[in-house]
Amino acid sequence: MAETKNTTKTFPLNTGHSIPAIGLGTWQSSPGDVTSAVSAALKAGYRHIDTAFGYGNEREVGEGIRLSGVPRDQIWVTTKLDNTWHKRVSEALDKSLENLGLEYVDLYLVHWPSSTEPGSDGKKHYEDWDFVDTWREMQKLVGSGKVRAIGVSNFGIRNLERLLGDPSCKIVPAVNQIELHPANPSPKLVAYCSEKGIHCSGYSPLGSTGSLLNKNPTLTALAKEKNRSVQQVLLMWGLQKGWSVLPKSVTPERIEANFDLDGWSLTEEEVAKIDAIKDRFKICGDRWLPVKVFFGDDE
Repeated sequence: MAETKNTTKTFPLNTGHSIPAIGLGTWQSSPGDVTSAVSAALKAGYRHIDTAFGYGNEREVGEGIRLSGVPRDQIWVTTKLDNTWHKRVSEALDKSLENLGLEYVDLYLVHWPSSTEPGSDGKKHYEDWDFVDTWREMQKLVGSGKVRAIGVSNFGIRNLERLLGDPSCKIVPAVNQIELHPANPSPKLVAYCSEKGIHCSGYSPLGSTGSLLNKNPTLTALAKEKNRSVQQVLLMWGLQKGWSVLPKSVTPERIEANFDLDGWSLTEEEVAKIDAIKDRFKICGDRWLPVKVFFGDDE
């Protein structure tokens, strides 16, 4: 196990493509910081960059990709359909490609299962449209040359059941990007996705800025024993659970430290200790959306 090169590890998708196991998350990374962060990550060896139209930094992410000098065909780029663009999927993708300065993205995700009316300040859901309709439009992108794979984000079991059970669903999402860390492990959801051939990609794997996980006694003790940081232990846990991880940082030293995951691993007993952490919290809830998308049944 210790010989595994996690920095070059990939996970197979149901499309036949493979997604790099470690990616740079850019949520809450300001446009002023994200260009240098993306460039630094790619120069450090990352080959997976995750962004979204809703982050407001696609243009700067694209600049960072070009600044790095790493060839485009060596980089996996993920971006996401914003909630107010659900009725304009093709147009939204073109806008993201224009922002990024790219001809295609490797993965395009429905960011949230919430089809929000433009101009409603995010407070009104369409009466005649929802994520099932959106997915019907997403499927039309396949074969366009503009996306390699399509998927979803923040979909729980209830919404996945509804999507997959609809007659219009001809393509199973390649990925479900969800919040995954020891305080939000979502084992039922992860197992459901695995059963359906959907890869899970974990955002906020470190528990986000100022995370309570940084002071968790189980994690701090394990980090000391392994001569590693709590952040590195958290990322290794996620990789060994079978999902790709998307740590976010704009600091070159932390970006490099988060990628220092070769030549060591956690034992089964150590993984079990982390699994046994009782703390529960979510970084990203659904109160800001006009519809409920988390139902507390994925544990």
